[in-house]
Amino acid sequence: MEFIDPQAAHPADALLLANDADVLARAEEIHRHASVVLQFPKWTDGRAYSQAVLLRGRLRYRGEIRATGEVLADMLPLLRRCGFDAVQLRADQKIETAQRALGYFDNHYQTVPPERAAVPGAAA
Repeated sequence: MEFIDPQAAHPADALLLANDADVLARAEEIHRHASVVLQFPKWTDGRAYSQAVLLRGRLRYRGEIRATGEVLADMLPLLRRCGFDAVQLRADQKIETAQRALGYFDNHYQTVPPERAAVPGAAA
């Protein structure tokens, strides 16, 4: 998982999607970009997790998926599991805490569908 400075600009070729965007309807457009930025306007709004799963699973998107907005350290294990490669933590979050959070769960009760497990960036 790559940690991006919260103040850093998004890559010029990145596609910024609102968390209510229909990623399946925008598949062609998405595949033309090397990076997709998914937004968490509130940490309690998890629609961007679902978008990432659709990008990795159904669309087989291999580019970078970046989480931005209200991204907390506690969210990192699930972000990685859903296929995010990079995060811009909320400014008050510490990278050390986020890195520690990534080590909390080595195993999961639920399996990952084979089509997601084979995609780079998708965590098992």
